[in-house]
Amino acid sequence: MKQEEQPEGYNVANVESWVSNNIEGLTPPFKWTRLEGGHSNLTYQLDDSNGKQAVIRRPPQGVLLPKAHDMSREWALISALGPTPVPVPEAIGFCENPDVTGAWFYIMGMVNGRPLYNGDDSREWVAEENRGLLGESFIDVLADLHAQDPDSLGLGDLGKKDSYVARQLKTWYRSWNASIEGAKLDDPRAHEFQQYFLDHLPDQGSVKVVHGDYGCHNCLIGAGGRVAAVVDWEISTLGDPLADLTYALNQWAEAGDELAPGADPPTAMPGFHSRGELASRYAEKTGRDLSKLDYYIAFNRWKSAAIVHGVYARYMDGKKSADGADLDEMRTRIGMSLDRAEEAINRIR
Repeated sequence: MKQEEQPEGYNVANVESWVSNNIEGLTPPFKWTRLEGGHSNLTYQLDDSNGKQAVIRRPPQGVLLPKAHDMSREWALISALGPTPVPVPEAIGFCENPDVTGAWFYIMGMVNGRPLYNGDDSREWVAEENRGLLGESFIDVLADLHAQDPDSLGLGDLGKKDSYVARQLKTWYRSWNASIEGAKLDDPRAHEFQQYFLDHLPDQGSVKVVHGDYGCHNCLIGAGGRVAAVVDWEISTLGDPLADLTYALNQWAEAGDELAPGADPPTAMPGFHSRGELASRYAEKTGRDLSKLDYYIAFNRWKSAAIVHGVYARYMDGKKSADGADLDEMRTRIGMSLDRAEEAINRIR
């Protein structure tokens, strides 16, 4: 965290005036401290004149892609989920007047917890005896999210209610094809698997809120090892809970994983549950049939390949500076993601 005199993207005087006029319980002037993480959204801890803490969040500056860094979506989610068993920060205030500081922003409660990005975070913050509790809490929170009825929460318009996986297949296959020339890389399996997924598309069942990027990096872990809050809801939508589950499982690294997120992932050490154990607990808690889990695992691996392929194409095409980027490692990850997708499909066959 870094205290700043002039917080990036914020007109301090305007924001503090808006808070004075619209929010009870927060007393400017604030001490502004930059919080790292959060998908480049400009996120600061606010310490008010009475010692109360809160967090303010707005999109990055500059031209944004449509629907990117959607503050109103995040605000809607934490507001709706606040009364449910799903732990989220308190929704304090939302400003949709860009004249205040150039963009919509919202203020939420401060939560005592830390995200886990790597093994050092886990070793420092989660004692080995608490790692089993963290795994249980992690999967139970996702199960609780998937137990909520979007319409009852006022979230029935959060996204389309038709097949989530079919929509994702269309989006990411289009991305793959659009990136082939720039990446100078195509793999026939990307096309073969896309057709396989369409031909074997499962029945989505009941539509639920899906986080879209659920992992330890988007959870604030309390000192005792439980998930204290889930954050970064900007890509959440309505969809298939089993797709959301397998995304989270794929992110949950085990010892020896070749595709682990980072060289030292947060969960690949003694004391943490295996992916299989988490899946079994989810099935027990929700009653959902996981017999087609390998389909969803393969789909998410294929999707990951398409995402990295698109980023790789931007580097190779000169649309993004490659300084500090390991392009060979990125190219390898594309192939390895398709390898893992192939393994899951072969288990089905």
